[in-house]
Amino acid sequence: MLSGWELGRHVTSIGHRAMLCEIFGQPPDALFAHQDEQLASGSAALRLLAGWDALQSAMLATVAGARECLVVTGSRSRDRKYLEAIEAVLAERPSLVCYRVLFGPPHHQVLKDHLLELLRLRDPGDRSLGIKTLHVGMVEDVAASPERFFCASERMAVIPIPSLTSHEAFDCGIALGADAALRLLDHGRQAYAAARKVETLEDVAALDVLREGNRRP
Repeated sequence: MLSGWELGRHVTSIGHRAMLCEIFGQPPDALFAHQDEQLASGSAALRLLAGWDALQSAMLATVAGARECLVVTGSRSRDRKYLEAIEAVLAERPSLVCYRVLFGPPHHQVLKDHLLELLRLRDPGDRSLGIKTLHVGMVEDVAASPERFFCASERMAVIPIPSLTSHEAFDCGIALGADAALRLLDHGRQAYAAARKVETLEDVAALDVLREGNRRP
């Protein structure tokens, strides 16, 4: 953790910031201002995605553009095209590191089927490339850690937002540039570290599906 902070590879979490401030006897601004300056300056690109086509296209672009790391969070995904794009990129790029973090059980059978397919494509226990390349976990206490939704790579990220057209629709979001996306990669890694691991076919098969329907043929 210290090495990542000193070399600028990762953004220090709130808990670690408090610990480092205590160790070095310095306030947060003295130790971590350099980590926040770029975002605070407004250099991070931000684009409103108004409409389903724009939202889906940005999510697919985030997945397709991932070369080093892909983080996907949330338990409500049911867009087959999007889920199949994730499966395809993992099959095409064996060294791409993927984090899939659920917040509570999957809401739809299609997402559970997707998790099973990820585990068929990759073994989380495999270290043949020197690192673990698939991480699947579920945050169980959604009261203490409310569900969050985003898809992020080292190049860009997409965060769905409440619909601007209907309280029932899922059709709006914001697209973020690389600076903010890297922060979300760290967010996903930290969420995975706090999650219960769901990394065998048996683990996923045991998950309850909260809603019926949407079963992949």
